[in-house]
Amino acid sequence: MGTLFAEAGSVIASLFTNDAWAMSQAFSTSGAWLVGLFAMLASAVVLLTIYRHVPLIDRHLERTVMVWTYLLIAAIIFIEVFRRFVLNQQAPWSTTIPPFLFLVMTWFGCAYNVRLRTHLAFAEFRSNMGRAGQMACLTMDAVLWLGFCWVVVVTSARVTANSASNFQILLGTDNVLQWWFLATVPLAFIMMATRVIENFLEDLENYRSGKPLIEQAVIGAD
Repeated sequence: MGTLFAEAGSVIASLFTNDAWAMSQAFSTSGAWLVGLFAMLASAVVLLTIYRHVPLIDRHLERTVMVWTYLLIAAIIFIEVFRRFVLNQQAPWSTTIPPFLFLVMTWFGCAYNVRLRTHLAFAEFRSNMGRAGQMACLTMDAVLWLGFCWVVVVTSARVTANSASNFQILLGTDNVLQWWFLATVPLAFIMMATRVIENFLEDLENYRSGKPLIEQAVIGAD
């Protein structure tokens, strides 16, 4: 246990060094799991507080990121296809940046759909259960989602730090680093953890007030 806390301390210390190599080495230890858990939960609480006080961000943050990254991907593909077949020119980064932008769109979209409960909700099956059983299932969902977010936050942070320490350049560019895009993955999963906590708090309130716990989810609904 003492070793775990010592490793966790080295992870925290590495964050203040501004040294990607030191962070990469520290993140590879078991202490990263402990720091990652507390960092994820603390960040989720802060973000949830922002959502509660600024409803505009709560309603539109993920959707804004999704729409603008999608439009940017479409614009790059359209322009570069035109340039390639009409002008016989093509930017070397036109085939490497869109996949990373798609990565951003996908994970922020996943956080948004977690909020809408459109991921494996099993609403038809659970609606036939008693309220205690429904609440147990919703609690299990929250625990599993938070565990999933925890794993991705830690592992993607390791990948990001490793990429930064090796100065990995995005193919087709001279000075665009891959970790700039990879860093959005742990951020997206912190947002996902926030949505999980937000949903669970609503479930608790509905359970105590007698309101329905299971409702049919609709993709794209507000």
